[in-house]
Amino acid sequence: MKRILTLGTAAVLMLGAVAASGSAEGDLAAHGWVGTWAAAPAAAVPNTPQGYPNYSIRNVVHSSAGGNQARVRLSNTFGTQPLTFGHVTLAVAAAASSPQAAPGTMRTLTFGGQSTVVVPAGAEVLSDPAWVRVPADADLLVTTYTPAPSGPVTYHPLAQQTSFFTRDGDFSGEESGASFTERTGVWHYVSEVDVRGPARAAVATLGDSITDGAASTPGANHRWPDYLSDRLHGTLGVLNAGISANRLLLDSAPGGSSGRNALARLADDVLTGEGVRTLIVLEGINDIQQDPHQTDPAMIVSALRQIVAQAKAQGIRVLGGTITPFQGWKVYDPTLEQTRQAVNTFIRTSGVYDGVVDFDAALRDPAHPLAMLPAYDSGDHLHPNDAGYQRMAQAVPLTLL
Repeated sequence: MKRILTLGTAAVLMLGAVAASGSAEGDLAAHGWVGTWAAAPAAAVPNTPQGYPNYSIRNVVHSSAGGNQARVRLSNTFGTQPLTFGHVTLAVAAAASSPQAAPGTMRTLTFGGQSTVVVPAGAEVLSDPAWVRVPADADLLVTTYTPAPSGPVTYHPLAQQTSFFTRDGDFSGEESGASFTERTGVWHYVSEVDVRGPARAAVATLGDSITDGAASTPGANHRWPDYLSDRLHGTLGVLNAGISANRLLLDSAPGGSSGRNALARLADDVLTGEGVRTLIVLEGINDIQQDPHQTDPAMIVSALRQIVAQAKAQGIRVLGGTITPFQGWKVYDPTLEQTRQAVNTFIRTSGVYDGVVDFDAALRDPAHPLAMLPAYDSGDHLHPNDAGYQRMAQAVPLTLL
């Protein structure tokens, strides 16, 4: 696990002084840290041997829970050399999907009291706490400035969200966002934002493109974990650990962007998530439908059992999500369907999980139960549309979280 907390002595003293003073900010709810947003690092951006020297990248991310303090985790997981962040800021966006910061919300983040931090290859860093009021269900701006060549850039490729950047220097603290004239559809470096406030815990969602929100409306936060967050109204954080094309048993092909296999990345992408008490697992369809096809359900079941065992060993309850219908998808055949059905039978009946979220039953067409209901189908017969993602979120029993 790569979780690193770099809280400097000055920051510790400041927090103690504020708490003792009984100020409004010292009136913080007496709860611990909770993850409000996450995206799993998936790969290195192709053809970035020098990294992004002199770039400022303004990542737009969306909170689930709110709080009066925040901190940010940055990743060099797929880097091959040390990465220097010369300046990192956090702000609340002035408007949805905007690079402009709301007045008075811009904060420079520190790491052990320093505004510059060097991240070794393969590592992550966690900022010191910053006093900033983070609303629930709001866009946040995490801006990084990388002053020097740094090697391959760690990223999350399917953001379904526009972020912004400039190649012209350090504009991390720019409130107006006017310098951020270039756009990107991926998230660079940032992997989690935590808050301290009323939320007592977080829910993590481990999955593939269906959890990542493929085919949902870009910029609308219509992934099924987002809709789940809407149902929770900020009472729990929701952390999305989905990676498009991810598999349980095989890593991404060389040069691919589907990440390490789900079992290999479980510790980094889920078990280190701040305040996670419940995990919802929806994995396996890519093992079945991608080449090479895994048609032995026992192999998939074995990996799912390990995910459950390792999460429970950390005190996390685990809900099993049934694999959704895919009849009509380009490689569908009866053999692959038989594997899906066998895995779903295990999820529903084995008793291994603390509960079941029957995504299959929620999305399937009653008249053609091997296929997705057309009203929920994005059109490719594998990925749901916005209505389908909303239906998936509605299928989650909130009492089990």
